[in-house]
Amino acid sequence: MPQSSRYSDERVEKILAELVQILEQNQTPTDLSLMVLGNMVTNLINTDIPPAQRRALARSFAEALQSSVREDKAH
Repeated sequence: MPQSSRYSDERVEKILAELVQILEQNQTPTDLSLMVLGNMVTNLINTDIPPAQRRALARSFAEALQSSVREDKAH
């Protein structure tokens, strides 16, 4: 999700690496990883965002996710 952030790249990369490590340690398949991460996003939105802003934030998140997905043939 290329966007300016108040968080340093180093902090983001550190947390991402920790999350990847947990998924790898649990030998989590891709579909389960996506389910877990999706549930985490839903939980964060439902618990940390005021109700009036939740749908707009979810829409913005989904759009940012779609724009960051590559369409190359690599698998």
